Amino acid sequence: MTAPVVIGVDSSTQSTKTVVIDAGSGGILGVGRAPHTVTGESGARETDPEIWWTALRSSLAAALDTSGTSPAAVAGLAVAGQQHGLVVLDAAGRPLRPALLWNDTRSAPQAAALTRALGGPDAWLARTGSVPVASMTATTWQWLREHEPAVAEKTAGVRLPHDFLTERLCGVAVTDPGDASGTCWYDTRTGSYDPALMDLVGLDPALLPVVATGGGERAGSLTKDAAAFLGLRPGIPVAAGTGDNMAAAVGLGLGGAGLLDHPVVSLGTSGTVFTATRTRPAAAGLAGFASTDGVYLPLGCTLNCTQAIDKVAHLLGLGREDAEPGGDVVVLPYLDGERSPDLPHASGLLTGLRHATGSRQILGAAYEGAVFTLLRVLDDLFAATGHDPHAPDVRERPLRLIGGGAKGAAWIETVRRLSGRPVVIPDGEELVAVGAAALAAGAAWGDDPVAVADRWGAGRGRELPAVRRDDTAWERIESALGEATGLLAAGGG
Repeated sequence: MTAPVVIGVDSSTQSTKTVVIDAGSGGILGVGRAPHTVTGESGARETDPEIWWTALRSSLAAALDTSGTSPAAVAGLAVAGQQHGLVVLDAAGRPLRPALLWNDTRSAPQAAALTRALGGPDAWLARTGSVPVASMTATTWQWLREHEPAVAEKTAGVRLPHDFLTERLCGVAVTDPGDASGTCWYDTRTGSYDPALMDLVGLDPALLPVVATGGGERAGSLTKDAAAFLGLRPGIPVAAGTGDNMAAAVGLGLGGAGLLDHPVVSLGTSGTVFTATRTRPAAAGLAGFASTDGVYLPLGCTLNCTQAIDKVAHLLGLGREDAEPGGDVVVLPYLDGERSPDLPHASGLLTGLRHATGSRQILGAAYEGAVFTLLRVLDDLFAATGHDPHAPDVRERPLRLIGGGAKGAAWIETVRRLSGRPVVIPDGEELVAVGAAALAAGAAWGDDPVAVADRWGAGRGRELPAVRRDDTAWERIESALGEATGLLAAGGG
């Protein structure tokens, strides 16, 4: 008899990745990938949702093929998707226009206006745990109402990217608390849509999907049409699914049935820090997301991480690993402005340059500037969840380091040196898709997805002990940032 497998789908901004997972061991049997097309300029970023649907089919076929798995062995399916994107549907469930993605910045004026309309940031934090920014779905819906009123008038359904795909799979309009918490019309206190916020943005609640109790809840069964399109058997359990950050947390075993208040640092094009906690956060500068399993998932984000450091290395004619500690040099690599701290018009800054300074030190200082910026956000995250970031028991909690940068020795050693914390480099690959697969297991057998992922062990990995924190470097960067804040805010460099 063929052992059962579950399918996890990571539908991100640039591509779809699908994994076939052995439901017993959690081993990845096959991986498939298919690209997306993102269009737009001058702040616009859009994708036709039908591209996600065809990419799901292509990546699923490739994953099954590489795994050698029969479609008959598939016991469950779940989708994790890029957060915040706005999908508007007609009465037949077809997209009325391309989706507005999370990195579409055209709704910045609407975000500012909505913040004022409710009474300021504190009023939003009290309800949603987040302050509107251009990425949040409420702001893009408001932009659509103002700029394309005919489309808004015709809209019969409003979905997030993962909601759209889940509905295509099982015919049920459903979302989960995690992804819903990134819309800015979902109240994280009550776990439901907020009528006052929907009135504020002129949104009929009938246009929205129902909110499942969790991403591992069975939303429905794979329809005959979807099964024929994907080459699977009809009737397979389909989970409600969740957003990509929430799925990554599940894949790492973070949540009510796993690790709580253990920090994760993700080193990608942007940098993020997050943790699963039972404390509802409400702090400006953090996104106060819900998790997909009933706790919370506060998240902080910086804009300049691996891509910015690669640019500095290129300018210096060095490789990524050609870095040395910065010495007297400070580099704040805010090449695209910065989100944390809030310096949207900033450019990069180099200070402390001397005759004895070498190019490798400048590169090392750029690493230090990026890591310092992330670790400041981590301290804010701990404080927002009721923990003293400097308390010994908090400092002893290891950082789980993920993302592309976690494969680089220079990144790892800089994080260790500036944090003074132990570090874990998880063994698991494709953590978002693995987390989605754990949700699929929850839909298939009723198991807690976080407990499933913990049993699979994707969050375990290489453990590196703490080293003495480089307080001198930390204080030098902190001082330089304080002195330069006015210049950076004005766009100087």
